[in-house]
Amino acid sequence: MPQVFKIGSYWVYFWTNEGDPVEPVHVHISMGHPSPNATKVWITRRGRCLLCNNNSRIPEHVLNNIIRIIEARSSDVLRKWNDYFNEMIFYC
Repeated sequence: MPQVFKIGSYWVYFWTNEGDPVEPVHVHISMGHPSPNATKVWITRRGRCLLCNNNSRIPEHVLNNIIRIIEARSSDVLRKWNDYFNEMIFYC
């Protein structure tokens, strides 16, 4: 799975199989390594984040910081998504 970047011990990444058709742009977040119960965050057309779920139970204050970093780097996320999946659909 493509790693977008790391934030401390947290991985921000895509799964290689994001459905057919490909799901809207989003990232998964988990500590240490990719996990099937990862937290999922949608990326909007304007580069904002919407929390889909916090399945990996990242503490709220940590998750808020991670989301701020993802938003600040949203252009990198969108570019990497497009490079990997060759299409971009947005949740909103």
